[in-house]
Amino acid sequence: MPDEKNAAVATAPAVKQQHGEAAFFDVDNTLMRGASLFHVARKMYERKAFTLSQAAGFAWKQFKFVLRGENMDDVHAVRDSALTLAAGIKVSEVHELGEEVYDEMIESRIWPGTKALAEQHLRVGRKVWLVTATPIEVAKVISTRLGLTGALGTVGEIEDGVYTGRLVGDILHGPAKAVAVQRVADEEDLDLKRCWAYSDSHNDIPLLTLVGHPVCINPDAALRRHARENNWPVYDFRSGRRAATLGLKAATVGGAIYGLWRGFSKFRGPRV
Repeated sequence: MPDEKNAAVATAPAVKQQHGEAAFFDVDNTLMRGASLFHVARKMYERKAFTLSQAAGFAWKQFKFVLRGENMDDVHAVRDSALTLAAGIKVSEVHELGEEVYDEMIESRIWPGTKALAEQHLRVGRKVWLVTATPIEVAKVISTRLGLTGALGTVGEIEDGVYTGRLVGDILHGPAKAVAVQRVADEEDLDLKRCWAYSDSHNDIPLLTLVGHPVCINPDAALRRHARENNWPVYDFRSGRRAATLGLKAATVGGAIYGLWRGFSKFRGPRV
């Protein structure tokens, strides 16, 4: 069984560090467009790990996530579904799957603006960590590919090289992110008042308030309001004004669902 500290992995080439300083980036809708777990589920479906009806549930949750941001009920539903589906899958297969998901689905969805912010921190010698509810195996791939310091992600329990369908600890989401970052700060001797954190979701306010430099990226309505009240900087890398974007999405909800459905159904083959 892995230790929770195994969530902190994937090192970048050594550079002269700014002692006590680091930056922490959320992944979904902050570093990349949409939810990374959706793309993991899509790839698992392509490999015939589960049925089309189960895949459709992930597609609907992904659509809602892109439209309105994180919702705790959806996060927990995705977690429970993913754990059930993961039981019995080999760890080696998930590592391989993570590489494929990055190449085929995640890389093209990374926000260039967020990537540039992370790279700027690296250039001046700060460590950069991903902090995400995404499975640690996938978070490690994203971190390594981007040359970041490491990743904190949700850890699945492993026995005899396969996933049991249970977690080590809880899903790394909301207040759990702040706890994980505090642990890293203690281990790395970081001064959190000299650190940065980036997120799109009001669920990450505990993480954002933990550091001295909170930054909102593509914020949901609640986080945008909180940022305005607390004079936090906001970056929005989505095209067009948020209100106009939401109006367009609401008007084309049928088309969006159809597009997500096609993303899964084109892989149906003989299983359906």
